[in-house]
Amino acid sequence: MATEESGGLAQTAAVKLSEMGERTKQLGNAIQDPERQRRIILVIVCVALLLDNMLYMVIVPIVPDYLARLESESEQAHHVTGNSSTNSTQNENFDVQIGVLFASKAILQLIVNPLTGTFIDRVGYDIPLLIGLSIMFVSTCIFTFAENYATLFVARSLQGLGSAFADTSGIAMIADKFTEEGERSRALGIALAFISFGSLAAPPFGGVLYEFVGKRVPFLVLACICLADGILCMTVLKPFSSRTRENMPVGTPIYKLMIDPYIAVVAGALTTCNIPLAFLEPTIANWMEETMNSSQWEIGLTWLPAFFPHILGVYITVKLAAQYPHLQWFYGALGMVIIGASSCIVPACKTFEQLIIPLCGICFGIALVDTALLPTLAFLVDVRHVSVYGSVYAIADISYCVAYALGPIVAGKIVHDLGFVQLNLGMGLANVLYAPALLLLRNVCLMKPSHSERNMLLEEGATGLYDTIRMEERQRKKHGYSSSGNCVPIDENGTFAGQSKSFSEEETSEPEYI
Repeated sequence: MATEESGGLAQTAAVKLSEMGERTKQLGNAIQDPERQRRIILVIVCVALLLDNMLYMVIVPIVPDYLARLESESEQAHHVTGNSSTNSTQNENFDVQIGVLFASKAILQLIVNPLTGTFIDRVGYDIPLLIGLSIMFVSTCIFTFAENYATLFVARSLQGLGSAFADTSGIAMIADKFTEEGERSRALGIALAFISFGSLAAPPFGGVLYEFVGKRVPFLVLACICLADGILCMTVLKPFSSRTRENMPVGTPIYKLMIDPYIAVVAGALTTCNIPLAFLEPTIANWMEETMNSSQWEIGLTWLPAFFPHILGVYITVKLAAQYPHLQWFYGALGMVIIGASSCIVPACKTFEQLIIPLCGICFGIALVDTALLPTLAFLVDVRHVSVYGSVYAIADISYCVAYALGPIVAGKIVHDLGFVQLNLGMGLANVLYAPALLLLRNVCLMKPSHSERNMLLEEGATGLYDTIRMEERQRKKHGYSSSGNCVPIDENGTFAGQSKSFSEEETSEPEYI
């Protein structure tokens, strides 16, 4: 009897194991489905961007108060006393320390990005993304247990190194996986929404948890999410078993991309439009206390309402880009004008409710600029260079870092020497004056892909939308029919009927305009 029961249990266990194996197999097949894999990749990248921006902003309500407590405890332990001038000097030094700590992430990211962009172009997107997530996890753990300024500085700088890998490779991976322009704009718009949510939701998230459960909990939560995203990245992307990078074409060097006038205009617009946000974040709290007598909860919630117009701006731009893709430059220019006007209005606000309106305008304008111009960078690489996106999005990341590296250090000095009103008027004027420069991009959508540098690489496999099209055309010319199943008239010379230029002539031609 006991033998029969044990045999039945063994059979039941075997059936359950078989069912689990079948489900695991089905899950593996589902993950390998190209369309589902693209969606999972988008989730992985969006979570990485969310984490990076939450970690960037979560320290805003935590670190100044935490360091002030540490300094106060140190003074009490040493029984330090001093006159008012000494205390004033200490406060100024403390402000400088906070500014340098906040800026260290963007400064290191700015320094490292040219190298990471080239590295991503050489090895692909998956390994750098995993490296970035790993460094961000270590950085978050250091934040969790840091108990002095030096350790916090190391953690903040280390986060900049991780961001240089994760942000650039993540955005580049989206551009590579979503090759159709409408899909690419939509996917990048979703990524921008996660960036916005991370930046705007992190201060209240960190402030509330710090107030009620201590400094470590916010960073532990972010570390767990980062670890889960890294595991998902290894499971889905399998970065160390991938062979696709062996056939990747060699991307255009980053210095060549930097001197491309179209890319330079886009990079300048990304820097200029983010300056108001980067310069207001470290200065607006003191201004609100001085002019509005704002409470701490009002200061903490200053930027949270701006999340909704930012999402609205992303949604509107994606929809308009799908209907009128040739007006991407106009959406960016309109966004810069809105940012400029909103920046000029900020100093005129007298209440917290009034202040919300121009801040929402700034974030709405930034959404227009980012959502319109980030896909434009990928398109410019497709039509003017090689469809490898690591370096071009490293340039975009550099553009952001310039604004956020200068903000915490320079903004306070400008306010002290010139005033808060002059700071905002200067930022607003800069955005309005830069907007006409985007007219240079008005004919970008009419460009044809350049083949001079790329056709040499097509024997190793197509990468990107335009490489794929060119590969198909080469196969049609070689075999005398359409490989995609469409009827294409071919003459006796192996060229398309009505085609006036030979393939050899087209290979050596420069980028053309219709």
